[in-house]
Amino acid sequence: MDTVLAPLYFLVSWIMIGWHWLFADLLGIGHDGLNWTLSIIGLVVVIRVLLIPLFVRQIKSQRKMQLLQPQLRELQKKYKGDRERLQQETMKLYKNTGTNPFASCLPILLQAPFFFALFRVLDGIANEHPRGAFESQVSLFESARGAEVFGALLSDSFLATDVIQTRIIAMVMVAGMVSSQFITQRQIMRKNMPKESLEGPFAQQQKILLYVLPLIFLFTGVYFPLGTVLYWLTSNIWTMGQQLFVIRRMPAPGSEAEKAQQRRQAEKARRKGLTVAEPEEAPKVEPGQQNGEVEQTRQQPKKTSRAARKKKRK
Repeated sequence: MDTVLAPLYFLVSWIMIGWHWLFADLLGIGHDGLNWTLSIIGLVVVIRVLLIPLFVRQIKSQRKMQLLQPQLRELQKKYKGDRERLQQETMKLYKNTGTNPFASCLPILLQAPFFFALFRVLDGIANEHPRGAFESQVSLFESARGAEVFGALLSDSFLATDVIQTRIIAMVMVAGMVSSQFITQRQIMRKNMPKESLEGPFAQQQKILLYVLPLIFLFTGVYFPLGTVLYWLTSNIWTMGQQLFVIRRMPAPGSEAEKAQQRRQAEKARRKGLTVAEPEEAPKVEPGQQNGEVEQTRQQPKKTSRAARKKKRK
């Protein structure tokens, strides 16, 4: 495993060392624990900035998946007893609409190797086994090994120490990590998903993950070094900020966030004395009409008397 992840060990450790140099040597911060804490936060900033294009792609994919839910439910009803045909039609729908159901997972999947690499680097620091750039940077390795945050070693975990202070800080950070993840996902489901997307199997899966994933991280977080928990907590806070920006500025069509945005825009227009145009009502499409075309009502001829018809011909 170390051989496979060796390039990431060097990347993660060099980014941390670069931030440490910035805070310690350039800015003159004399507290090593604070320097290494800020270095881990800096590592999050670098990785999340690099992942912004994928985050934009994730948002677009989520929007498409939300808008496709009514059509997916219709396919499930139509091919209820034919799983193979259902899968074929579903993939055909994804292809025709340019939707990739796995694109929304890309940022998390790409973060996972960095998270594990940081875990291994910090675990090596705790167990006097330098990895990555720390193999050649002995003084920095010793500095990181003794780095503390609020009196707790960044390389310690809840289960790896008997120090009460370290355990308290670990549980507070794990609780913050889990809570931030739960709040972010709940905000998305409550405010930035159309009503139609809150029904069906996809919505049920989202609700299950809303409660299951925080529980998983709650029980596994006690194994992570404090530095790794700090990384994940900072990453969750970054995600929360991104989602709040998206919910407010780029809400999903048909969601509560979009209605709130429309109300804000209307209120802003009224304050400026502008006339707010009411949205035109979409024409009602009757069954049997295709491509949104509205069939014009045929005007029936009026009945006239024979004398009136003769008069008209004259």
